[in-house]
Amino acid sequence: MNRRTVLRAGGALAAAGVIAPFAPRLLAEGQPGTLLPSTAPRPPAFRVPLPVPPVLVPARTDATTDYYEITQHVTGLPILPGLQTEAWTYGGSWPGPTVASRSGRRTVVRHRNELPEPVVVHLHGGHTPADSDGYPIDLIAPMGSARYRARDVATGYRDYGYPLDQRAATLWYHDHAMGRTGPNVYRGLAGFHLVHDDEEDALSLPRGDHDLPLMITDRSFNEDGSFRYRTAGHMNGVLGDVVLVNGAPWPVHPVDRAQYRLRLLNASNARRYRLHLDPQPPGGNALVQIGSDGGLLARPVAHDAVDIAPAERFDVVVDFGRYPAGTRVRLRNGSRQEVMRFDVGGTNRADEPRIPAVLTEDRTLDPRRAVTRRTFVFRQNLNGTWTINNQEYRPGRPLARPRLGTTEIWRFVTDFHHPVHVHLDPFRVLSRDGRSPGPYDAGWKDTVDVRPAGAVEIITRFTDYPGRFMLHCHNLEHEDMAMMADFETG
Repeated sequence: MNRRTVLRAGGALAAAGVIAPFAPRLLAEGQPGTLLPSTAPRPPAFRVPLPVPPVLVPARTDATTDYYEITQHVTGLPILPGLQTEAWTYGGSWPGPTVASRSGRRTVVRHRNELPEPVVVHLHGGHTPADSDGYPIDLIAPMGSARYRARDVATGYRDYGYPLDQRAATLWYHDHAMGRTGPNVYRGLAGFHLVHDDEEDALSLPRGDHDLPLMITDRSFNEDGSFRYRTAGHMNGVLGDVVLVNGAPWPVHPVDRAQYRLRLLNASNARRYRLHLDPQPPGGNALVQIGSDGGLLARPVAHDAVDIAPAERFDVVVDFGRYPAGTRVRLRNGSRQEVMRFDVGGTNRADEPRIPAVLTEDRTLDPRRAVTRRTFVFRQNLNGTWTINNQEYRPGRPLARPRLGTTEIWRFVTDFHHPVHVHLDPFRVLSRDGRSPGPYDAGWKDTVDVRPAGAVEIITRFTDYPGRFMLHCHNLEHEDMAMMADFETG
């Protein structure tokens, strides 16, 4: 069975809603992408401390709004020992500075572009008006550039307005330029945006130094320390051979014998992770999930491991008090790949309160109120481009026109492995391959991992903002090769 036959067979099975009792090897593989090996020596693990991104201070505030300024520019970063890596950064760091906002309080971020190419900024997970959502051709041209005169191109800077009328959640911001998202994010254009609210503040959850945002990425490097990236031969995604957490290779972080909140973000272009702790604490269930992409779960869910696809977020609580002092606890990807290490100290906080059994009201949507059902088929055409409903992306051509305030059920069907991201509003997973949602589908999500020859049903309701929004695969190489679609709300 050759590759084209596999694609046709898998696409036809999925489009018909039939999941094969077995799949050809190409469809069954859990990890898409092709490894691009480094030519620079890979650094040893657990030698550098975990960096924690700085929290950005507003340039000014008024009664309703916090105003921030971020300049995007090229920066040399010491990622590998003895070498400098030329990165594209938000404010000179990777990850970019963390923006921390209050739910319901407006945030405005002015992004200045001092990079050599146009950029776009998308607040991933933000409930955001169309003109600030980061539509892929709403470019910010470089400062002083005279090359771009299109209507939607801003020269030098653009102000993004975020009302943030949404629940507390771990969001992130990243580049979203059409056809350039993969290389731009790979070079470093990503950062956290955390939303806080009174409901979450009232819970007994770890905070301060015990609340750690962890951006997990994989990268490869050339001999001179520069990022190694190419799409030729890597149409199913670029995989690096160095795992970075907050921009550092396999870092180490000291922890007390206490509870920690780990905000896990997979910001890799294509790699999926199966994250677990080694050793497991007595009794297992080391990772207690309290939140998903869209905020708190109704109740905590205990896991021995979590599967996390590109763009997904898992907020988990780890009780390092279950380990003896001196234990070195590794965060690992599967059985072979290290991610980082936690070194358990001697400070014991045994009087910490338990994680609440109920975190928030179990808000959901009623499928019986759905006004329509839509199907979106994600597959590769024989010419090599990635498509949705057999159409390559064309700006301004919507595949759906949902009415604001109405409930819809959307079905995503795939050939290969695709993490599907929907802009504007979160959704709930109704079913996976005709059965119940999977163990990592709980809560409100904006990205769902759809497996090869698989089908996932979601339920959603778009609110507040009319205009053009995006539906796309968050394997960034797939996205850049036309696996995107518009939908238009009104």
